Amino acid sequence: MFTGIIVEMGEVAALERSAGILHLSIKAKEIIKDMIIGDSISINGVCLTAVEVKGDTIRFDLSDETLRSTNLGQLRTGNRVNLEPSLRPDSKLGGHFVLGHVDDTGRIKSKVDRGDAFKVEIEAPAEIIHFLVEKGSVSVDGISLTVVDILKDSFTVVIIPHTARNTTIGFKGPGDTVNIEVDIIGKYVARFLNKETSKDSRLMKTLMEGGYIK
Repeated sequence: MFTGIIVEMGEVAALERSAGILHLSIKAKEIIKDMIIGDSISINGVCLTAVEVKGDTIRFDLSDETLRSTNLGQLRTGNRVNLEPSLRPDSKLGGHFVLGHVDDTGRIKSKVDRGDAFKVEIEAPAEIIHFLVEKGSVSVDGISLTVVDILKDSFTVVIIPHTARNTTIGFKGPGDTVNIEVDIIGKYVARFLNKETSKDSRLMKTLMEGGYIK
């Protein structure tokens, strides 16, 4: 589990294919200091397992499914990626709970300056839009962001200077693909509300009659 607070940007050092697996090597400075083989690391919001740590480089093995369902399949040597180590019991809880299980990818539609910050509109599938709420949380390439507007087939977020300087969203622009993970709490709530078992139906009826939900 992660929080969407990016620790640093790493650099893709190598990409090698072998027996249906893509071996991805990432150079890092901060997260590598106290990590070991087997640790979970978020790369652009995707939870991956470190299989080798050598010098300043960490190697990960990616399956075809991961490459198809995230933007990691588009990486090239020299690209920068967002890195975050997994949450520890004594860690500060900034951002929001992020599992590192990408729901789908989106595409940056526009990026407009708003003074020192800028507003980004991201096109996303209907399944993603369904789970978003204004002022709620969403993970974009592993970055914990706040949803500003929810549109028909897109949503917007505002990026402050600190986030722009320290994550990939700062240099990505229209046409670029981003990984999206919606708030896990929202997914569980939606699943509960959509259940049609008699027990849940009675509970929902009681809540509606009491005015707690509409």
